[in-house]
Amino acid sequence: MSLSNKLKACAIIILLFYFFNESVSALEAKLTNIRINNTRDNLLLYLTIEGAFQDKIEKAISAGVPATFTYYIELYKIRDLWIDKKVSDIKAIHTIRYDTLKKEFYINRSWENAAPIVTKSFLDSKSLMCQISSLELVELSKLKKGNQYQIRAKAELSKVTLPLYLHYVLFFVSMWDFETDWHSIDFIY
Repeated sequence: MSLSNKLKACAIIILLFYFFNESVSALEAKLTNIRINNTRDNLLLYLTIEGAFQDKIEKAISAGVPATFTYYIELYKIRDLWIDKKVSDIKAIHTIRYDTLKKEFYINRSWENAAPIVTKSFLDSKSLMCQISSLELVELSKLKKGNQYQIRAKAELSKVTLPLYLHYVLFFVSMWDFETDWHSIDFIY
């Protein structure tokens, strides 16, 4: 193997290590401030994700690459000596897209069923992407007083597939995907 081939191989290994190291740091994202509350009719969930916006993700979004955060929320009735019963299963999807011409961020939140939220502030758009507040989990009439329940939640970020087979050329973009661990809260209604 010639010296130039050895240098090329070494450069490739260093680049792969760099990209792998970046993807490992993205694993630090976690769900925090998970709280439940209720209205007269519904059980509500509040949560935040921290550490979701790494430098590579911010740069990609600022360049116009859309990103999606998917939150998985499940509510179970805890049963002794039997498998827990799933009461509710919700998938909330947040999508961010930056319009580089208008210099505006568009945030869609599936559980709000409203028009996209438009902001010029990246800080505001990150906050909107990382928070769920007043998400209706279940009607209180479906819960029995005195029973034990558990809420399980996790989040993941996945890039939107790039057009025209660019995802094959830019394979390293997938390295900024992350998934949090499942977090749970037990409560008695």
